[in-house]
Amino acid sequence: MGKTTAAYQIHLHVRLSNAPGVLGALATTVGRLGGNIAVVEGFEAKGRVVERGICVNCRDVAHQNEIVDALGEVDGIEVLHWYDRTFRMHEGGKIETEPLASVGDADDLSMAYTPGVARVCLAIAKDKALAHQYTIKRNTVAIVSDGTAVLGLGDIGPEAAMPVMEGKALLFKEFAGVDAFPICLDTKDPDEIVETVERLAPTFGGVNLEDIASPGAFDIEERLKASLDIPVFHDDQHGTAVVTLAALQNSLKIAGKKMEDLRIVISGVGAAGVAIGKILLNAGVGYVIGVDRQGAIWTGRDNLNKPKMWFAENTNEDRIEGSISEVMRGTDVFVGVSAAGLLQPADVRSMNADPIIFAMANPDPEIRPEDADGLAAVMATGRSDYPNQINNVLAFPGIFRGALDAGATDITENMKLAAAFAIAEAIPDDELNPEYIIPSVFNREIVEHVAPAVAAAAQADGVCR
Repeated sequence: MGKTTAAYQIHLHVRLSNAPGVLGALATTVGRLGGNIAVVEGFEAKGRVVERGICVNCRDVAHQNEIVDALGEVDGIEVLHWYDRTFRMHEGGKIETEPLASVGDADDLSMAYTPGVARVCLAIAKDKALAHQYTIKRNTVAIVSDGTAVLGLGDIGPEAAMPVMEGKALLFKEFAGVDAFPICLDTKDPDEIVETVERLAPTFGGVNLEDIASPGAFDIEERLKASLDIPVFHDDQHGTAVVTLAALQNSLKIAGKKMEDLRIVISGVGAAGVAIGKILLNAGVGYVIGVDRQGAIWTGRDNLNKPKMWFAENTNEDRIEGSISEVMRGTDVFVGVSAAGLLQPADVRSMNADPIIFAMANPDPEIRPEDADGLAAVMATGRSDYPNQINNVLAFPGIFRGALDAGATDITENMKLAAAFAIAEAIPDDELNPEYIIPSVFNREIVEHVAPAVAAAAQADGVCR
């Protein structure tokens, strides 16, 4: 049975008889069915009945309906209406545009539009770099997806991908003040995606690739980085990798281990897994082994695509073969970006002392914290309802904020490392503990740590216009 979550929260508008025990009966019914009352809106009980709003976290849609139906059968309780709060939040979309300049009279109009705007157009025509100063390009990111690898849902198409891309745009603005816009493309052809983004590039100061299936995502990013003079960043790869490295940096302080001595298993060698492998190697990790559905990745194994071939050539130098349970023995760190339930408690017991477990598959991790309790020195997941959530939102707002502020034309490996170290250092050593190795995604100071570190790395790497 899964946990209740705000992702399935319902809002109930109920009418209660103003009599002893009725409110208690409501709470008892919800609790008996496994629901969790999250919000009880204020009210003043006068007269024979009282109406109030109550929010309840549920497990899934069936659980929502079960609770609503059961409350309707309780004496003294009438459910007037109810709705799913997640769907209500998405009604009409989650973002909009707002003007930065007022147009209150003819003078304003003549400067904002014709005839004055022509002067700015001509200036940019002479020097295209001025677009970064006098248009939205200086602070605007395109969030580009083809809808082929959306969350854990797979290929659901560009229309169905829009809520995720809108959510990404919302986070860009909320956490870093970056104006981002979703661009969901009705094509799966890498050539068409690259051509489309290249044609859109004059409008934007950066490109965030999102939820594009591997291996096409690697090729698309590589080609766009080569052809465009603005930062291109595939967040599913690099955002995940940056936050993973940050979490590892702090976990090592708790486990008493060193980066160069680590043996790490990465489960899932797709976009995120390959990027995590690269950033860990760049950070000085001693030994990495990747595992996919067929077992360990090693040089010479059949059926390796181009990204996995790179991974095989740069990891597992001993060419260890076998299943995940076999390669886990004697390792220090497990990083999962694969599927639920792949890791068993016995696998964790076979690791070296004080193992570190990052089980980041969503919505269900490779091993639940309850099953690894007492076995790991540090346990992290990708979920918000467990401690130590490894979430990309800690990385991409600050990375793009720093890149845009510096006028960067690229996002380099050093910029990613700088972001990871800045996230890790946001937690003082005296506050670190096994349940606090990564900052909260709601820590508004993270961008203030990450952005200047990224900007400084961009300047050091010489990629600023």
